[in-house]
Order: sequence, then C-alpha cells, then structure tokens
Amino acid sequence: MKRLNRPLALALLAAASLTVLSACATPTPYQPAMATGATRDRGYSETRLEENRYRLKFSGNDMTGRDTVENYLLYRAAELTLSSGFDWFEIVSRGTDEKRRTVTYNDPFYDGLSWRFYGRNRWSRWGAWGSDFGMDTFEYTRYEAVAEIVMHKGPKPDSNPAAYDARAIKSSLEPRIVRPAAPRQ
Repeated sequence: MKRLNRPLALALLAAASLTVLSACATPTPYQPAMATGATRDRGYSETRLEENRYRLKFSGNDMTGRDTVENYLLYRAAELTLSSGFDWFEIVSRGTDEKRRTVTYNDPFYDGLSWRFYGRNRWSRWGAWGSDFGMDTFEYTRYEAVAEIVMHKGPKPDSNPAAYDARAIKSSLEPRIVRPAAPRQ
C-alpha cells in the first residue's frame, strides 16, 4: 500500500479542518430547537398557553443577527397561525435578549521578546510590541427573541398596530428564510 507524502497529508488535513470549521460558522437556520446536538437550543420553540395563545421563542447562534432572529420569530408566528386554522395574530408582548461574551486567546505561535516586571502589586508582562501583543480578543453576541401571540379568525383590524396578517407576513418573509441543508447520504 502506498503512503501519502507528508506535504500532501498536511494539505488534506488542513482542507478537512477548514471544511468542518466552515460548517460550524454559519447562522442558525430556520429550524425547530433541538434539546441535544451541535445546534442545541438554537432555533424556534413554542408553548401553547390557551387554544389561540402561544409563547414563541427563536434563539440564534453567534453568527445570527438580531434582524434575522426577529424575522424568524415573526415568520414562525405566521406559520403557526395558519397551521392552526387562524387568519391573523396579535403580538401581546415581545422582547429580544442580547447575550455578549468576550474571549481572549493567546497566540500559541507567538514567543516574541518579552520582559516580566513587578508593579502595582502584581506581575506583568511587557513585550517589544506592547503588553498584549500575541493575544486576540473576540466579542460574541447571541440574540433570543420571545413573543406571546393571540391568534384570530376573520379580517385583521386596521386599527390595531400589533395585529399582523399571517398570510402577508409569511409571503413577505419567505424569501429571507434559510432552512437547514438536507443531510448528505
């Protein structure tokens, strides 16, 4: 059996790693939230409160923007309204939570010139390019939208600004909905 040469093996390993990482670095698609797996708690969920009243939630990952999360929640409300046999829905309460976290990584390949000194009651480091050279800091933001809706039959009242025509919302947001890719076989 023929062995792969080292440069080719490293190139294949790098390509495979990039493929795996790029699959992880995509926004949350429009999907039900799962209790387990890589997309745990990312997607939509609903709780039926009464026959025509639901609490809806859509949670995105670090790559999903606030507008997308809020649009997916509105789309789910329209979809649920129509599948339940109603024509329009009213948003009784609504909110979007923003969760931020900051992560700092040390560059494992940086071993530049640095000096340690004691000052201000602690040990510090100062390098030739400043004190934090060789470190990367990233800020991640996740959004979660929640709404309570009441569904109704008949024509939508024009006098209520919290009322939405389910068919109109579904058709206007449909082009923006990204569904999960079909699993490969």
